[in-house]
Amino acid sequence: MRKLTTDEAFRDAVASEGLTIAVFKTTWCKDCHFIDPFMPDLERQYEGKVTFIELDRDDLPDLCSELNILGIPSFIAFRGSQELIRFVSKLRKTREEIEEFVNRAIQVSDALNQK
Repeated sequence: MRKLTTDEAFRDAVASEGLTIAVFKTTWCKDCHFIDPFMPDLERQYEGKVTFIELDRDDLPDLCSELNILGIPSFIAFRGSQELIRFVSKLRKTREEIEEFVNRAIQVSDALNQK
């Protein structure tokens, strides 16, 4: 997963007409580390359909405030700089829940393509 460290890099990444999922994490978050082992496999599973980017909430506080990122890890799907859907919960996220979110993000993006 490509790690972005600036607001500008984030804005460039989500401006794509393809589906981009931003994963907001921190170094101290145990639930963020819980997803680390299976995220590379998820990226391969959705290769060609989704681009994943990673941002550290502590490195980009202004951006995260603008996007209302409170819980971590947070997943937000973007296309053409527009937020499509987000997955935030206070509970630890399982691989299955993340896959459900990614599949839903693909459905929303595809539905917008047909308009």
